Amino acid sequence: MYEARFAPNLLNDPSVLLEGEPHFIVDSNIARLYAKQLHNVLSHPNVILVDATEQNKSLESASRIITELVAQKTRRNHHLVAIGGGIIQDLVCFIASTLLRGVSWQLVPTTLLAQADSCIGSKSSINVGDAKNIVGTFYPPTKIFIDQNFLRTLHQNEIRSGIGEILKVHAIDSAESFNKVASSLDSLTHDLDALQPFIYSALTIKKRYIEVDEFDEGVRNIFNFGHSFGHAIESATNFGVPHGVAVTMGMDVACQIAASRDLLPISESNRMRAALKLNYLPFIDVQIPLDASMNALLKDKKNSTTELGLILPVGQEANIEKVMVPPNDEFVEQFRIALGALAQ
Repeated sequence: MYEARFAPNLLNDPSVLLEGEPHFIVDSNIARLYAKQLHNVLSHPNVILVDATEQNKSLESASRIITELVAQKTRRNHHLVAIGGGIIQDLVCFIASTLLRGVSWQLVPTTLLAQADSCIGSKSSINVGDAKNIVGTFYPPTKIFIDQNFLRTLHQNEIRSGIGEILKVHAIDSAESFNKVASSLDSLTHDLDALQPFIYSALTIKKRYIEVDEFDEGVRNIFNFGHSFGHAIESATNFGVPHGVAVTMGMDVACQIAASRDLLPISESNRMRAALKLNYLPFIDVQIPLDASMNALLKDKKNSTTELGLILPVGQEANIEKVMVPPNDEFVEQFRIALGALAQ
């Protein structure tokens, strides 16, 4: 297992990142915002700046970065350093796992979503055409440095995106854990000190599952709660909704569908939906086309040949479980109603 630690002074002293033979892949926006603090890193001869857009999370972008790394004479005893959010993390993880049949890499997550969820778990996910996260690898970083000071320049939408994943992880842990986050939502959007314990607990919860199912072959599947529907919403809106906010919407849809299929008590659905709606409230007017959402949902990698592999809350305790559902007319109607209810 890799080393993940809080590094609250990294921005003031990034010298630890310069050790060894590093090659830096940096979000171009982070390079602009923190040009002074990261001067020693950005002036290093082996730096590649990448615009962290969903369109760049692609095989074509990975190929361009690999071409630059080859020009930098990257060797197997060198290492890559990713500085950015989930898109940079996905690209660098994928590249590190395939370049020269594997080079080590380190991660400096700069978004709340990456710090609280995706920084551990070893996954890379790359889009191909309109199929989101359809190609990827498992390849953990050797070190992760978490400095919450990066969060000070995040837009509120990105904070909400990270909170969406925090809600997801705590829903997986228990109803009590979810309710604890839900009761703190008002402070989490603007108070970094209030966020830190939830970042820590989210990573601690996720770590337990990774240690028993590193390659996502069983119980770890439930960490896709909200993601099947969330990815569909992202695709259908041309990524007009931030990832973690779309996941929040996806969890709401999952609650509604579970309740409509008598898998979840209405009281439990309403309990979770109240908190989820608070997080995605600024996006309730976004139009989400049913046909485009359904087409995206049918491409989800958790599906079987004939059924959708959905992660739903089930039972009196709202336990998060994988449920196979046929994409028949009954389901499409349930999906249509659930999407419409997001704006109500």
